Amino acid sequence: MYGAAGAPARSASAPVIRSLRRPPPATGVSFMNNQKQQKPTLSGQRFKTRKRDEKERFDPTQFQDCIIQGLTETGTDLEAVAKFLDASGAKLDYRRYAETLFDILVAGGMLAPGGTLADDMMRTDVCVFAAQEDLETMQAFAQVFNKLIRRYKYLEKGFEDEVKKLLLFLKGFSESERNKLAMLTGVLLANGTLNASILNSLYNENLVKEGVSAAFAVKLFKSWINEKDINAVAASLRKVSMDNRLMELFPANKQSVEHFTKYFTEAGLKELSEYVRNQQTIGARKELQKELQEQMSRGDPFKDIILYVKEEMKKNNIPEQIVIGIVWSSVMSTVEWNKKEELVAEQAIKHLKQYSPLLAAFTTQGQSELTLLLKIQEYCYDNIHFMKAFQKIVVLFYKAEVLSEEPILKWYKDAHVAKGKSVFLEQMKKFVEWLKNAEEESESEAEEGD
Repeated sequence: MYGAAGAPARSASAPVIRSLRRPPPATGVSFMNNQKQQKPTLSGQRFKTRKRDEKERFDPTQFQDCIIQGLTETGTDLEAVAKFLDASGAKLDYRRYAETLFDILVAGGMLAPGGTLADDMMRTDVCVFAAQEDLETMQAFAQVFNKLIRRYKYLEKGFEDEVKKLLLFLKGFSESERNKLAMLTGVLLANGTLNASILNSLYNENLVKEGVSAAFAVKLFKSWINEKDINAVAASLRKVSMDNRLMELFPANKQSVEHFTKYFTEAGLKELSEYVRNQQTIGARKELQKELQEQMSRGDPFKDIILYVKEEMKKNNIPEQIVIGIVWSSVMSTVEWNKKEELVAEQAIKHLKQYSPLLAAFTTQGQSELTLLLKIQEYCYDNIHFMKAFQKIVVLFYKAEVLSEEPILKWYKDAHVAKGKSVFLEQMKKFVEWLKNAEEESESEAEEGD
């Protein structure tokens, strides 16, 4: 059957076949509107977390119970303890409960304010405070902390905060617990796990007043120096500006070099005593030089300057050999030197002639004279314009009785330094020959008189 257009007629019962071809897109605005689709939303969406990234969420008490249970199972085998802590960090939230974790490892349980163990809490004997009181055991515990913090680097800050807190709680601990903590802290300072800034907690007024800080420092420095040497300890203290504060471990009325030296020397820390004494001397020397330069710039009378310097020498136990170097440096820094070599020698002689009485007051010993000669040699070498002035300065000081024959001859023979040696020895050759002849003449005259 055919329709009117000549196409075959569709049977009423034949199925309708839809074209699989997509219709052509519409043009214009309607196309743009039709293409807009609803944006997906995140509401109700859940994302899976990898099992190894999941952390069990506990309150501090539950966290403590998990750690203590694990430590009880490991026993006192510190290798097993380190492995347990390493593995537990993957499941337990160390970041959130760092303070609780370190309280347990040090004291056996969570600490209440003041340093006492919190009541009604689980406790463990696998901790620093319950361990044997000897350096070897504390070194082994230090390794546990070291491994833990290397594995979980984010614990570093939390551990420093914990140690600062523990130091403030020292009065709440027994003497034995304080000794163990001191030894452990010294070892951890030596291996770099802790920064020396934690020692600020020891300057707490109450700890200092009751003598707790000084006693703790003895054990701490003994273990620190045992691991390193005094030079390494000094370097660590300098980095945090603690090198000049050690006397603050004592109350104000006992903050003297003498008291510090006596206390720590008797405790077996002579090297620490000597270090502090040297630090105080260095500080006193700097202060002396500063004040000396100010007095010179004001034009104070030499007798007043000499009196002040001698008082400082006595008070701070500064030897004359050191003082003459300070006086020389101060004298040379009070003037602006001419840049022309041919003029600077004349300027130097005029200036030094004026200050000769001051210099002479601190060259009463042969060693002090020799020190001054070496200072002059080094200064003339380091300041190129003074290279030709060395002999003139020495002769001036000889005439002004700042220097005498014997130290000059000794310097010439074997006590000089390498700086400018050939130039200065050549300059001094004729003067030294004259000195030798004068000395021989004096000896022959003395023999004739006999």
